[in-house]
Amino acid sequence: MLKAIAIDDEPIALEVIKNLAEHVVFVEIEACFTNSFKAMEHLQRHSTDLIFLDIKMPNISGIDFLRSIPNPPMVIFTTAYSEHAVQSFELDAIDYLLKPFSLPRFLKACNKAHEQFELRKNKDVSTAGQSVFIKSGYEQVRVDLADILYAESVGNYVQFVLADKNIVSRLTMTEAEELLPAKDFIRIHRSFIAAAKHITKTDKKTVWTGKKELPVGAAYVSDLERFITKNRKI
Repeated sequence: MLKAIAIDDEPIALEVIKNLAEHVVFVEIEACFTNSFKAMEHLQRHSTDLIFLDIKMPNISGIDFLRSIPNPPMVIFTTAYSEHAVQSFELDAIDYLLKPFSLPRFLKACNKAHEQFELRKNKDVSTAGQSVFIKSGYEQVRVDLADILYAESVGNYVQFVLADKNIVSRLTMTEAEELLPAKDFIRIHRSFIAAAKHITKTDKKTVWTGKKELPVGAAYVSDLERFITKNRKI
């Protein structure tokens, strides 16, 4: 069961979400808020799996609200405006519902959230910490961590690049980062995570894994330098 809250400055919009959620057996709306700051207090005190979040709100936008939350839960944006779609997915939103939305469209978004929830819950790291299961399509594929060269964001998917094949999974980069152990992998860009043991050379703009060049985002340079210093013996 996904524990969810809904945030919208319009009470009618909250009623719509509550009514639709009653048809989804794996989603429970625990609280609704027209005041985003009260919602933030709730998140600080309660465990929440999913937020239905309006974008156009007084005082603070849904985008800024999400950015202000440390370790935010999954988010489905609900809005009457389409211009923020790209920005919402850059924030790893599960989905973007354009008002007014139907029950089938709402259910589709909830199914995406449930799939990600199950993937997080059921991710299986071996006792030796040497492998992970990656959901690809309808399969769970066991992958040796040592074989992963890097992970790359490709639209709504993450591509795990191995020496002999690629595995594509419907994940956000944040979820991929959670799946891969931090001692072995480093986020180097909004769209790339590199395996430390396969890094052959770095500078402030590029990481090389073998002959493949990966970009380094400006926001990740300091983290990369600290990571490389700490792992010089890898």
